[in-house]
Order: sequence, then C-alpha cells, then structure tokens
Amino acid sequence: MAPDMTEALRSTRTVAVIMGGGAGTRLHPLTLDRAKPAVPLAGKYRLVDIPISNCLNSGLRKIYLLTQFNSSSLHRHIQRTYKFDEFSDGYVEIMAAQQTPDKTTGWYQGTADAVRRNLRHLDNEAHDLVLILSGDQLYRMDYREILAHHIARQADITVATLPVRRAEARGFGIMQIGPDSQIVRFVEKPKEDPVLDGLRLDARMRERMGIQADEDMFLASMGIYVFNRDTLKAALDNERIDFGKDIIPSSMQKHSVFAYVFEGYWEDIGTIKAFFNANLDLCAPLPKFNLFDRIRPIYTRPRYLPASKCHGGRLKDAVLADGCIIGDATLTRALLGIRSVIGSGVTMEEVVMMGADYYDDQQTRPFPDAPPLGVGDGTLVRRAIIDKNVRIGRGCVITPEGKEPHGDHPLFCVRDGIIVIPKGTIIPDGTKL
Repeated sequence: MAPDMTEALRSTRTVAVIMGGGAGTRLHPLTLDRAKPAVPLAGKYRLVDIPISNCLNSGLRKIYLLTQFNSSSLHRHIQRTYKFDEFSDGYVEIMAAQQTPDKTTGWYQGTADAVRRNLRHLDNEAHDLVLILSGDQLYRMDYREILAHHIARQADITVATLPVRRAEARGFGIMQIGPDSQIVRFVEKPKEDPVLDGLRLDARMRERMGIQADEDMFLASMGIYVFNRDTLKAALDNERIDFGKDIIPSSMQKHSVFAYVFEGYWEDIGTIKAFFNANLDLCAPLPKFNLFDRIRPIYTRPRYLPASKCHGGRLKDAVLADGCIIGDATLTRALLGIRSVIGSGVTMEEVVMMGADYYDDQQTRPFPDAPPLGVGDGTLVRRAIIDKNVRIGRGCVITPEGKEPHGDHPLFCVRDGIIVIPKGTIIPDGTKL
C-alpha cells in the first residue's frame, strides 16, 4: 500500500456494520432456533466470527452487529467473546430490531432498511466511512485494501466484487465496470442470456485482473460495501429496503460508485449445500480457507477445554475440535465440533458434526435410558450434518441414500442430498434412517 494511502487511512474514521438479521431460511434446520451468523463453523467457531475477525485483523475496532431473528445465542456469543479492555475505544455493539416512536413496526424489511433504522446510533460515533458486511460468508480480507481503493478514487460508494463463471452469475448482482473500475451497469441476479452476455468481462479487463479462465467471467457483488457517511444518509433517504436490489442501482445515477475486485477465496454460506461443502473442504490437506494463519487468526470464544483424545481406529482427512473423545472408529472426511463423543466401531464418511454444549452425565439425560450425547457404538453415518447436542444410539444407520434430495421428517431433514439431524434430536438404538 502506498505511503500516502496509509496516511490517508490513519486519518479516516471507519465504522463497520455487520448484517446479522436475516431469517436464514435456506439454512433450515440449522437456523431453527439460532440466528444465521450464530451457526457453528469449522468445529469451534461461529459464522459471525469471520467478519469480526477480519475487522480486528484490519485494525477496525468499532463494530456494530444488526440482529433480528432468533438472536439470543448470537448475543450470548458476542458478549462472551468480544470484550475490549477499559483502555481501548473498541467495541462490538449489538443493535437488535426494536420498536421506535416513528415506525409502526420494528422489524427490518431488508439490508438497507436495517441500516436506515440504525443511522441515529451510528451518528453517536464520529466517522467518515461506513463498511457494510455480511454475517454469513467465509473469506479472509484485509479491509484496509478496499478502504484505500475507495479513498484513492474519491468514491462515494465502493462495492466489493468477485470474478465468477456464467453458471454462478445468475445468483448474484452482476456489474460492468470501466477502465478505472467505476461501475457503469449493475443488474441484480440476471436470468436472460442476452443480459448476461452484455455484462461479460472483456479480454482487456480479464488480462488486467490476471484471470486465466477459458470461459466467460463476470463480476459479482460480494455484499460488501463502503459508503461515505453523507452518501449513505442520502442513499437511504427513501423507502428502498435492499442494498443489492435497490440502493446500489439507484445510487449510480447520483453518486460515483466503484468496484473493488477481490480475487481470494470467498464462499457464501447461505445454503445447506454450501455450508456442508465449505466445512468438509477444511478437512482437505490444503483447504481453500486457511485456519492456520498466525498473522490473521480467526477469533472466537475461549472455552478452556482439554485436548481431544483418540483410542484407536483410522482417521483420514479429519478435523477434531477441542475436547473430543474418539473410540476405535473410522473417520473419513469428517469434521468434529467441540466435545464430540464417538463410540467404538463407528464409521463416519463426509460428516460435519457440531459437537455439544456440555459433557453428558445422568443429570443431563432427558430420560434415564436416553442414549448418551454423541454417536453410539457400531453406528454408520454418511454424508450428514449433525447439529449440537444430538444423541445417536448404538447400531444406527444414518445416510441420505434412498431418500428424496429434499424433505422433512420427524428425526431429520434432507437438503441437496445431505441428511441433517437437528439440534437436540434423540435417535434410539438400532434406528435406520
């Protein structure tokens, strides 16, 4: 980063706003009783830890988190995790949807509406720029780079973008940019091929970005925005409710809107399939997202659990979080969350297990002969997500094979060919699902 840009950043005051209020219907049943940003990730983290950690690693300490649906566990996680000392001016402040005298309802109607309803709280903090982030994405970004890009171009609004292929482009806001990266056209989730054809990156732009793909490429919005303070107020001085659909396209007529092209790993953890694949990728020898980064760590709540232990068996491409107890089991491409307990003779293939909130004893059993927390002896689990505090008995079979790709059942759900066991489910000995 150029010295003048570094100095400009030092003199610029930025607040970050993380959007955490969505209902998370596409992640059901993982969001049945928790907010989407509170969904466990990678064995010991929560989704919201990603943007907060990116902020902290980028030197941003003034963070607002907007919440709405099933927010109790999210609030509890934030309060227990992000505590700044009394000599620091940093904070992670929760702003929940609420009734106000000038509104008939306190519910957020969309991303832009959520920020609009909290502008008066932002005004309590001296700032020049507002960085708006999503609470359900997996990526590592130094936000100082996008802020420097914004300042260097004297932009009013900057949109973080990602090169994507045609097959993915229909699910994003797609933009066309000029040589100076100013956005000249923006279409939210284009469906028609002629529209997409007009939004393709041309050969010169692809060469400048170092994109070597031999197929059409498009610039997709990542849902990350930088606004000048006054520009944000002006852009929200209306009844429009969503940044991607409403605010960005309409702002291009009045403000200078630029694109910042991000070329690292990024995944929207908005569906069961995306969540499942992103977690399993962490089991690979060289995962796309590196949790072993000593310079830019991912922060979460310290639990002071014992190290995991394993009593035999075979593990291949497995990730074990803190406090796990593994019997003589076979684990292949399996990610086990905190306090996971696996019996002997268990086979787990392509499994994301979130673990437990506590260790089991007779006092925690819902009834005397309930299976213990975890997976009982001799059970087979294949291509599954097991939510927290699940009790699976001995000799069970849990697999999506032979089932419809989507469906809801009393003990499980199936999404995109993945079987999901909801939080707190009890599966008796010998059950075949």
